[in-house]
Amino acid sequence: MSLYGVMRTGGSGMNAQSNKLATVADNIANVNTTGYKRASTEFSSLILRSGSGNYNSGSVETQVRYAISDPGTMNYTTSATDLAIQGNGFFIVSNAAGTPYLTRAGSFVPDGQGNLYNTAGYYLMGYNLQNGAVPDVVANGLGNLQIVNIAQQTLVGNPTTQAKLDGANLDANAAITAGAPNFTSKTSLVTYDNIGNAVKLDMYMFKTANNTWDVEIYNSADAAAGGGFPYASAPLSTQTFTFDVSATGKGRLDAASPNSMAFTIPGGSAVTFDMSNLTQVADEFQFKATTNGNAPSGLDRVEVASDGTMYSIFDDGTRLATYKIPLATVPSPDNLSPEAGNVYSVSINSGNIQVDFAGNSGLGTIKPEALEASNVDLANELTAMIESQRGYTANSKVFQTGADLLDVLVNLKR
Repeated sequence: MSLYGVMRTGGSGMNAQSNKLATVADNIANVNTTGYKRASTEFSSLILRSGSGNYNSGSVETQVRYAISDPGTMNYTTSATDLAIQGNGFFIVSNAAGTPYLTRAGSFVPDGQGNLYNTAGYYLMGYNLQNGAVPDVVANGLGNLQIVNIAQQTLVGNPTTQAKLDGANLDANAAITAGAPNFTSKTSLVTYDNIGNAVKLDMYMFKTANNTWDVEIYNSADAAAGGGFPYASAPLSTQTFTFDVSATGKGRLDAASPNSMAFTIPGGSAVTFDMSNLTQVADEFQFKATTNGNAPSGLDRVEVASDGTMYSIFDDGTRLATYKIPLATVPSPDNLSPEAGNVYSVSINSGNIQVDFAGNSGLGTIKPEALEASNVDLANELTAMIESQRGYTANSKVFQTGADLLDVLVNLKR
C-alpha cells in the first residue's frame, strides 16, 4: 500500500464532498427561484488493480446531474403574462443577441417596447398570428419565431367585407303582408365602413306568399325620425327567398332559391351576405349573424389559453388571437446543458429539439396566471449538507493520518 495513494484517496474524497456541497449551496440559494431545477452530485468509485496481499487505494469521482424533468409546484398569481407549464415541455426564449434557449421560468412582463421577458432578461418567443397569419411551425427547429410583443397591438379600424347568417328562422305561420311599410319581422346589423365607423343596417322580412319571403336591407341613417319607414333612400339590397316545406326540405331554402344578398356598405366595401342557414318553420322569428370588421380601439388586456394562443382584448370588447406560444422538448431533458439565467441549451446527450403546441406530441398545457416553483426540497438539502460536511471531515482525517504515517516513515532514519 502506498501512503501517497492514501493521501490522494483522502484528497479525492474531500474534493468529491466539496462538489456535493457546491450543488447543495446552489439549490438552497435558488429555493425560491421560479422554474429552478435541482442539481445533485452523484459519486462513482475508481478502483486500482491490487494484489492478493497488497491493496492500492483508488479514488472517487463525481458527476453532476440535474432534475430538469421533475416538476415544481404551481404558485398562482394575478398577472396574465405569468405562465407555467403543467406537464412536459419548455418555453422558447432568446437573449438580446437572439440566441435561443429553453426555460421553465415563465415570469414574463413587458419591457419598455412591450416585448415580454422574464426576470433573467430572456424574451418569450412565439408565432405571430396578426393579420390572419398561420403559424409556420418548424418541428425540429426554432425558425419563424418572433419575440412576443403586446404593446404594438392596437386595433385599427377595418371595413366589413364578410357577413354570414349563423342561424335564422322566419315564422311559417306569420300572416302574408302587403309589403313596406307593413313588415313581418325586423332586425338590425352593425357593420363598419372603410375607416372603422359603425354603420347600422336595418333588415326587414316580408311574407309575400306561402313559403315566399322578401328581405330588404336599408341604411339605418336614412330612416325617418324615430326610426323605420319611410327611408330617404332605396334599400341597399332586396332579395326573394323561397322555402321547401316537403318532408325532404323541412323548411330549408328551396334548391332554386337564392342563398345570399349582395350590397355595398355606405362608405365601405362590397359585401356578400351568406343567407344559406335561413329557415322557415313553425317557430318564432330568430336571427343570428356574424360580420368581420371593427372600429379602432386600444388594448385593454391580454389572455393566454391553455394551448398557448395569446388573445388581445381591446377596449370595445373585440378579442383577437395575436400570438401562439409553442413548447419545445428533447428526448432526454435531464441531459440539457444549464446556462446562466435558469435556461437550458441543447447538448449531444439531450438529443435534438422538437417543437409543437401545448397539448400535442406529449407536451403539457400552459397555465396562465401561474408560476412553477423550484423543485428544491429544503429539508433534503439541509440533510445533504450535513452529510457532505461529515464526509469531508472523515476524508480529511484519512489524509491527515496518511501524512502522519509518512512522517513516521521519513523519520525512521534518524
